Amino acid sequence: MNLQLERPLAFIDLETTGVNVSTDRIVEIAMVKISPDGTKLVKRKLINPLMPIPVGASEIHGITDEMVKNAPSFKMVANEVKQFVENCDLAGYNSNRFDIPMLIEEFLRAGIEFSTDGIKLVDVQKVFHMMEQRTLGAAYKFYCNKVLEGAHGAEVDATATWEILEAQIERYPQIGNTVETVVKFTGEDDIVDFARRFIKDKGIEIFNFGKHKGKPVVQVLKEEPQYYDWMMKGDFAMNTKQKLTEILNRTLIKK
Repeated sequence: MNLQLERPLAFIDLETTGVNVSTDRIVEIAMVKISPDGTKLVKRKLINPLMPIPVGASEIHGITDEMVKNAPSFKMVANEVKQFVENCDLAGYNSNRFDIPMLIEEFLRAGIEFSTDGIKLVDVQKVFHMMEQRTLGAAYKFYCNKVLEGAHGAEVDATATWEILEAQIERYPQIGNTVETVVKFTGEDDIVDFARRFIKDKGIEIFNFGKHKGKPVVQVLKEEPQYYDWMMKGDFAMNTKQKLTEILNRTLIKK
């Protein structure tokens, strides 16, 4: 195995009702956990999203309302999922912008605390796009010289993503062969919220949207406290609201 691990790395792939983290839901989750000794464990589940699956989404991943009508809701399997990835770093394909944010939203809806603090997040797509600028299927063909059969099946995609990272480590010595070096290379080690409503500038959380873009969040909360209420009532991801509340609470403690 090319990848040198100090602790397990779980590759996650989700199939969903759509791409809106705030309103869409998971219909399938697959997790491929690689241990430092190379052992692979796989867990895959169909999930009842408790809402209709749009036809357009079904045409992409092949999962229909009929297929999930007797499947558990995410809330029913949330603890099982959390236990499977506990003490793992996390990886995926476009995972830092979609799969991980979506997973965290589902945990929050289920009332399950799931923090990424101290967890390394490896987005294989970012390495690929920085080096080659292609899609997952093309990445699999390029790095592994194999055709990706069954694309948009969560387990197939998650396993393929692991194989791609293995090949990337062999091809690009500059990215290193540990989770830490890959994350440092892709530059995504310091995420505030997964929707990127906040980013860090020299260690300080700042707004990344709207009329306060570029301003420190703490400054805005002090000067315009009603902005907090506006965001909490708005159509923002629960993870964004959670992080905003954490910043507010830190601000109040320092007073």
